[in-house]
Amino acid sequence: MTEPAVAALIARLPKTELHLHIEGTLEPELMFELAGKNGVTLPYADVAALRAAYDFSDLQSFLDLYYAGAGVLQDEDDFYRLTFAYLERAHQDKVVHTEIFFDPQTHTARGVPFAVVLAGIRRALADAHAKWGMSSRLILSFLRHLSEEDGMATLEQALPWLDAIDGFGLDSSEVGHPPEKFARLFERCRALGKLVVAHAGEEGPPGYVWQALALGVCRVDHGVRALEDDALVEKLAASRMPLTVCPLSNLKLCVVDTLAHHPLKKMLALGLCATVNSDDPSYFGGYVGDNYVACQQALSLDADDIVQLVKNGFEASWLPEAEQARYIAQVDAELQAWREGT
Repeated sequence: MTEPAVAALIARLPKTELHLHIEGTLEPELMFELAGKNGVTLPYADVAALRAAYDFSDLQSFLDLYYAGAGVLQDEDDFYRLTFAYLERAHQDKVVHTEIFFDPQTHTARGVPFAVVLAGIRRALADAHAKWGMSSRLILSFLRHLSEEDGMATLEQALPWLDAIDGFGLDSSEVGHPPEKFARLFERCRALGKLVVAHAGEEGPPGYVWQALALGVCRVDHGVRALEDDALVEKLAASRMPLTVCPLSNLKLCVVDTLAHHPLKKMLALGLCATVNSDDPSYFGGYVGDNYVACQQALSLDADDIVQLVKNGFEASWLPEAEQARYIAQVDAELQAWREGT
């Protein structure tokens, strides 16, 4: 099977995206436009100079730019435009369901009210559902470089809007900020009846993945370094614990030196529930469809590999089981049509 043929299969399959930071979809053009609107001075002369700064040596070098860029987001319409621009792009990749992270602490620390952030994002999600039938879930992520007390305060701010928040996560600087630091916070989130996820095993060691499991997560975000621990791999495979892998992000942040060395294919071979996602696509050079195509080429993924990854995405999602099954049946139908050349 030729690569272009498999690329054509990728393009036609319905997909999920389960690891996406909405602030990380801020394209340079929109960043400059919103900076002008809101009177924010960016430390770059133009879009080209900003894109040239996307040369990261590690997670922290990216985060420094990420948080600076978020400063242009100030009112509800800014968050709406940011979110709808991502959803429009995801729709082009045949994403039919997305589960989006947002970082309220990044914005409330600048004086932007929690309600403003939430309202803009939610309005865009509603419009995407009305326009394309795209379903979504919204995950409030706590910033792990801040204290657990700061996270608790953010949770208090979120309580009046719990019906608009589907779950809670943990992101930002991983090394030096182990998941166990937030044990009480996650216990409280679960007591509220919410699902929880956590970034672990990207730059942090396999031990961080064990700690994430101890927090009661239903999904591990990244998890690529779990492969360094055979007992952990066995546990993750046996439980079908989903791992939301972000290949182009791993490459851009130097978690792997080349995409050909990415462990995604090995993860499938080990029976792990690995999924493909874009993380912060405007910074990392590719949306979810780009991630699939790049991995297919670099790792020689065949049609069965691609279909398994796509199905894993639906299995790992927070969609009801009946909807998961409906989309998985659509994947099978598209695979059959592709093989028949129709």
